[in-house]
Amino acid sequence: MSHSAIFDSNAVRGDGPLFDVIDPATEEAIAAIPEAGPALVDRAVAAARTSFADRRWRGLDIEARQALLRRAADAIDAAADELAELESRNTGIPLSLIRGRQIGRAAYNFRFFADYIGQSTAELYEQSGDYLTFVRREPVGVAALISPWNAPIALGSMKVAAAIAFGNSCVLKPSEVAPLGISRLIELIQPILPEGVVNLLNGRGQTTGDALVRHQDVDLVSFTGGTRTGAHILSAAGARLKPATMELGGKSANIIFADADLDRAIDGALLGIFSNNGQQCLAGSRILVQRTVYDAFVAAFVARTKRIRIGHPADPATEIGPLASRQHMEHVLSFADEAGAGARLLAGGRRAAGFQQGFYVEPTVVAVDSNSHRICQEEIFGPFAALLPFDTAEDAWAIANDSRFGLACYVWTQSLSTAIAAQDAIAAGVVWINTPMMRELRAPFGGYRDSGIGAEGGRACEAFYTRQKTVTMPRRAVPLRRLGAD
Repeated sequence: MSHSAIFDSNAVRGDGPLFDVIDPATEEAIAAIPEAGPALVDRAVAAARTSFADRRWRGLDIEARQALLRRAADAIDAAADELAELESRNTGIPLSLIRGRQIGRAAYNFRFFADYIGQSTAELYEQSGDYLTFVRREPVGVAALISPWNAPIALGSMKVAAAIAFGNSCVLKPSEVAPLGISRLIELIQPILPEGVVNLLNGRGQTTGDALVRHQDVDLVSFTGGTRTGAHILSAAGARLKPATMELGGKSANIIFADADLDRAIDGALLGIFSNNGQQCLAGSRILVQRTVYDAFVAAFVARTKRIRIGHPADPATEIGPLASRQHMEHVLSFADEAGAGARLLAGGRRAAGFQQGFYVEPTVVAVDSNSHRICQEEIFGPFAALLPFDTAEDAWAIANDSRFGLACYVWTQSLSTAIAAQDAIAAGVVWINTPMMRELRAPFGGYRDSGIGAEGGRACEAFYTRQKTVTMPRRAVPLRRLGAD
C-alpha cells in the first residue's frame, strides 16, 4: 500500500525541511513530513496561550468539558482501524496488538479523565471558628507534551487527555521516528475541542522539541523517553523553573521464586520482555530465577522463545515484528556481540532470517554470570532477556535493586509473606505480584532514580497539571487590630 493511501503528509503543518518516516518492515519511506521550526513553535504555543487566557476551554463547566472529552474518545473508536494501521505501519508493532489493545487504551484515556474530573473535590479547613479556608485546584497553563516512539498513540493520548481534562491547553510533539498515528489522532479530535486547546508539532527533538521546552510561554513539561534525553529536557525546564515530569528508562527485574506457578511465571516473563517487540520501558529484562528451579525454567523459557513467531506486523499470526529503526536495531544487536564475556547466548542474537528488508531481530536470551555485566546494567529496549540465578529472597532483592533504574519489578511466588516482603524491599515505582503488565490509571505510574521524576495516573496527573490556591475568608466581621488609631 502506498503511503498516500494511509497518511496525508500535507495535513501536517511545518515550516522547516522534510524528514522521512520509515516503515520498519520494509525500510521504505512512507511519509515525508515538514519539520516545525522556531516560527511554527511560536505559533503553536501562542494558540495554546490564547485559548487558555480567554478561558474558552478551562472556563467551561465540568459537564461540558466531560462531554467533549467523551466525544473525542468516540472519534478515536470510530477511526480505530485507520489509526491501528497507521500505528502498526509506522512502529512495526503487530497490528493485532495495536487494534486489540492500544487504540482502545487511547479512547479509554479520554473517558477515564472525563470521569475523573467529575470526582475531583476541593479541601476545606475549619479549625478556626472565625475563618473558613479552602484549597482549590486550577489549571497551570500551557503544557508541552513530548511522547515516545514505542507506543505513540497509547502514551501520547494519555498526556493529551490528562493535560486538557484539568483545563490546560497543550502542544504535543511526538517522536520523529513514529509520528503518523498520533498525528492523525490529534487531527481527529481537534475539531471537537475549542480552537487552540490541542496543538501538534512534528520535528526532531534537538530542534522542534528543544524550542518547545525552552519557550517562554510554556508553563510545564511532560516527557516520556530515554533517560539521557530526559536529563537534557529536565535541565532546560529547570533553568526556567518549569515543573516537569519525566517517565524515563528501566531495567526491571522479573523475580521467579521456586514456589511460583512456573507455567504462569514463564508466560508472564515472556510477555514481560517480548511484547511490544520488546520495546517498552517497563520490560522485565532481568529475569532472576531461584537456583532450585533455574535449569527447568531456563530450558522452558528458551524453548518458548525460539518458537515466537517473527513476521510482518499485518500478519495476524505475528508475535514480534521489526524494531522501530535501523539505528535501534544496531543498538540492540550490539549487546549480543558481548555474549562470551560473562554471558552465554542461549537464543537469538542476530537479525532474523527470511526477510529481505526490515529491522527484524530474533528474540534473544543470554545467561549472565553477574548482575554487574553491561547487559544487566544498561537499558537495551529490545527483545533481549538476561537470565540470572539467585538463592535467597534477600539475594533477589539485592540484585533487583542493584541498578541505576527503578521503574518496575515483577515477582512470581505463591507465598504471601514473600509477596509482602517484595513490595517493601524492592526500590521501584511499580511492583507487580503474579501479574504481567497491568496499568490501573487511578494509581501513579513512575519510577525511582534514573527511571524518572514524577508520575502519571489519576491523582498524580491532577497534582501535576493543576496548582493549588488557598482561599481564606471570615465567617463574620472579625475584629481587627487598629494600628495607628486614636
